[in-house]
Amino acid sequence: MTTSETSSSGPETGRITTDIPARMDRLPWARWHWMIVIGLGTVWILDGLEVTIVGNLSAVLKNGDTGLGLTSSDIGLAGAIYVAGACLGALFFGQLTDRFGRKKLFMVTLLVYLIGTVATAFSMNPMFYFVCRFITGTGIGGEYAAINSAIDELIPAKYRGRIDIIINGSFWVGAAAGSLLTIPLTNPDTVNPEFGWRFCFALGAILGIGVLFVRKNVPESPRWLFIHGRDEEGEKIVREIERTVEEEDHLTLEPVDETITIRQRKTIPLTTIIHTVFALYPKRTVLCLSLFAGQAFLYNAFFFTYGDSLTTFLDVKQTGWYVAAFAASNFAGALLLGPLFDRVGRIPMIAGTYILSGVLLAAAGVVLGDLNAISLTLFGMVIFFFASAGASAAYLTASEVFPMETRAMCIAFFYAAGTAIGGIAGPLYFGHLIDKATASKDITGIVPGYYLGAGLMIGAGIVAIFLGVKAEGRSLEDIAQPLTAEDGNA
Repeated sequence: MTTSETSSSGPETGRITTDIPARMDRLPWARWHWMIVIGLGTVWILDGLEVTIVGNLSAVLKNGDTGLGLTSSDIGLAGAIYVAGACLGALFFGQLTDRFGRKKLFMVTLLVYLIGTVATAFSMNPMFYFVCRFITGTGIGGEYAAINSAIDELIPAKYRGRIDIIINGSFWVGAAAGSLLTIPLTNPDTVNPEFGWRFCFALGAILGIGVLFVRKNVPESPRWLFIHGRDEEGEKIVREIERTVEEEDHLTLEPVDETITIRQRKTIPLTTIIHTVFALYPKRTVLCLSLFAGQAFLYNAFFFTYGDSLTTFLDVKQTGWYVAAFAASNFAGALLLGPLFDRVGRIPMIAGTYILSGVLLAAAGVVLGDLNAISLTLFGMVIFFFASAGASAAYLTASEVFPMETRAMCIAFFYAAGTAIGGIAGPLYFGHLIDKATASKDITGIVPGYYLGAGLMIGAGIVAIFLGVKAEGRSLEDIAQPLTAEDGNA
């Protein structure tokens, strides 16, 4: 139920009282929600596929005859360029997502990704490859902002934590798939080595095209619609969702009595968004920056160079099986620990996963010189079983602790800022460490990077203890009241 009245002055376009948030949150889990998970959650599978393919193709891409003649530093640079594109894409498309809607942008960003990854398959020299990696990253970064905001606004509060954690953790489904697929595609006895690595990049495009068709059936966020003066459209979508759930689950939904009054706006000024992040919620800003920086450095520094470390120091000829096992452990962590973020609570789970994974990474650094390929992989599997759920919780936190009008931009900002610290500096720093370690033929040369990543993770976990938000089971509007709420701040 939505009641409205119009306004003819100022940026306010109308005023409505609506029960849409309460109705969305009281929905039971239904088949309809699986469409949302499949249609929107696959972005992380695509990202995992991209990152893993590049890591597993490091040896192939270094070949000057069948590859592109890249060096270890070039591999690290390509990773940094991809992440830089993701950061800029998140910021650019993030503000467009808050302004023009979730659906328009999660369709546009997927198209940008498809263009970038298809073009990568046709790379003829390092520079063209770097440009394509930037475009691909731009699309993926934009996806993070558009998709996270849409998912959290469409999933009921009771399930939001676990679904967000598991979907973000599905990055590792793509990583496992990319690892296994590169095994035959980089085998010269199976596929011509000049074309095998190109086929690897084409696989991402094939999956992306399939996702594009599924997304056509995903609706716009009703929460975004009623705030931006399209409450009748939002009401229609919610009624259709309710009808679908009742038919699929053979039940009758109970009415709700909780409403919220909103002063509608067509757009929210960027100055308001900045004020919201830094003035209204400074503690939450520190929290999100800490979580994103810690997980970004840990993952990008370790994972972008994991395949290179196996081949350079541990005489592994085919890294696909090792990376697949590592990826499986990561997804298992998100899948098994995800429900605890709703049951046990956000603060203990975020702090626990961050601190424990940081301590374990530091321990791996201490014994790194004594590890072989299998024991290093086992260490990584245990570390990132916990780190995977913690890293996914960073995206969950940024998407649920700020007002709805700023949600996509906040996700984009923290993703870009945290990733710029860890995701750009990490690959460049580790590429430098690997080059030095290769020259001295000593794998312990990368230990300083392990210690730095561990320190950032532990520090972020401690920040979560003091600044974390108890968001489990609460509606988004309760966690952070919309800026346009009648008794809000704007």
